[in-house]
Amino acid sequence: MVTPLGNDAASTWAGLMEARSGVDLIRRFPASRFPVTFAAEVGLHLGGDGGDFKLLLARMALDEALRMSGPLPYAPERVGVCMGSEAARPSLEVIARRYRHSEAPTLAELRRAEPSAPTRAIAGLVGARGPLTTVSTACTSSSQAVGEGLLRMRRGEVDAMIVGGVDVLVDPVMVTGFSLLGALSTRNEDPKGASRPFDLGRDGFVLGEGAGVLILEDEAAALARGVTPLVTLSGFGCSCNAYRITDSPPDGRGAAQAMALALEDAGLPPEAIGYINAHGTSTPMNDVSETRGIQRTFGAHQPAVSSTKSMMGHLVAACGAVEAIVTGLAIQEERLPPTINLDAPDPECDLDHVAQQPRGARVDHALTNAFGFGGSNGTLVLSRWSP
Repeated sequence: MVTPLGNDAASTWAGLMEARSGVDLIRRFPASRFPVTFAAEVGLHLGGDGGDFKLLLARMALDEALRMSGPLPYAPERVGVCMGSEAARPSLEVIARRYRHSEAPTLAELRRAEPSAPTRAIAGLVGARGPLTTVSTACTSSSQAVGEGLLRMRRGEVDAMIVGGVDVLVDPVMVTGFSLLGALSTRNEDPKGASRPFDLGRDGFVLGEGAGVLILEDEAAALARGVTPLVTLSGFGCSCNAYRITDSPPDGRGAAQAMALALEDAGLPPEAIGYINAHGTSTPMNDVSETRGIQRTFGAHQPAVSSTKSMMGHLVAACGAVEAIVTGLAIQEERLPPTINLDAPDPECDLDHVAQQPRGARVDHALTNAFGFGGSNGTLVLSRWSP
């Protein structure tokens, strides 16, 4: 994975365990006159349009996943790809140049900007000729992409699925658009303290960017080729709020539905879950809605809860996949990442928060949430793998 905390899984995990913020003043473009001057950028940049950069991040995440899994020894027709992604945007400089010179975008530029561009690129790189799917449901995109891969594996359509998500959001258009929606934190004087899920002082999310790719295989097939599974993907649930475009219902019903379906799919009771990687965006409405959804689902049982968006910002279409990887690492390493900046927990968000610093805990089953603008909800259940 590639995140604002590091360009691979090891460095990202190290940043999470250090409770380090990847948020800072925007470096990619002059932002001093924008309503919001900070974001969670990855530590590299490629000149050109957003489509180029998105493909670079997807390629980096894919390369790391394949280094860990080794070459996939399956027929190309039995390998599928499903990625979560949104449309890319040309830079304002490119738009201005086209306007001045009456230039039309090239076909290649248009193809790179399509949400399906990362999916096509990954399929081409690995020679996959199985099912090819792109999910574009805002913040739930890559969670649903991972879930779609799980369903295809269970149906026996493929021997392996390459799944994940990628998004690049730190550009003038997105900063302006989300600012006009009132969705972003405006703590320009304190960027590293801006993302504060479940805190009384939260005032919006922080734009981030990144990519995460996972390889799904049948357990027996992976073991037969000498590969040890990292974790088990046990369950997936999704739902729709049918509420407002930018808000979640206050009672958390959509979140609760997705979590309940994921638990049912995994064949687990709520009491089996030891950790929840929350969607936890740091917006006033989402955090309360998610809290109520958790309480509806788990009742008196209180799993540990944290939001890694407090350190990485909101990766939107990539957040579900990246946070699934983080959740898997938490199970493996027996360390739960914290919610930083949780200085004054909101009484309406009454959960067992992993606040400020990591917590040691052996967790056999964990859950990760992704809830998107437009009302889509996705929940994944990951479990400890044991021989």
